[in-house]
Amino acid sequence: MKLLVPVDGSTHSMEAIKVAMDYAKMKGAEINVISVVPYIGGMEDHEISPSRRDRHMESIEKMADEAVRKACDLLAQEQITSSCSRTIVTSISVPDAIVEFAEKEKVNLIIMGSRGLSASSGFRIGSVASQVAKASPCSVYLVKVAQES
Repeated sequence: MKLLVPVDGSTHSMEAIKVAMDYAKMKGAEINVISVVPYIGGMEDHEISPSRRDRHMESIEKMADEAVRKACDLLAQEQITSSCSRTIVTSISVPDAIVEFAEKEKVNLIIMGSRGLSASSGFRIGSVASQVAKASPCSVYLVKVAQES
């Protein structure tokens, strides 16, 4: 059985890693960890200069690498079989990249945070999690984190 856990460094995605670890221990599943970096190359003429865009992309890629590293370190500590990679998409659709990875790798279950680092995550229809849940070829387990009061 293959699990996919997309991570972005958010509290929700790190909780998703913990849920996936529990699931892997019970079912002997392999965990695939990815972090998707949206391609912003089309913005050069409209919003930011090419050099600023490149610096921004570099910063996002570093955050993605760090999120994957943290997740994979947790998995290694628990001696769980995993495959860790950072995926860079050539479109602005993070949900599409996650769904395409799941299809290509024949993933059986996607475990992901219900919210991420994106400013648009929250209650808006169209968040990454809801789009993945709608388009996924397999079941999607959305992990919520209890809000402290």
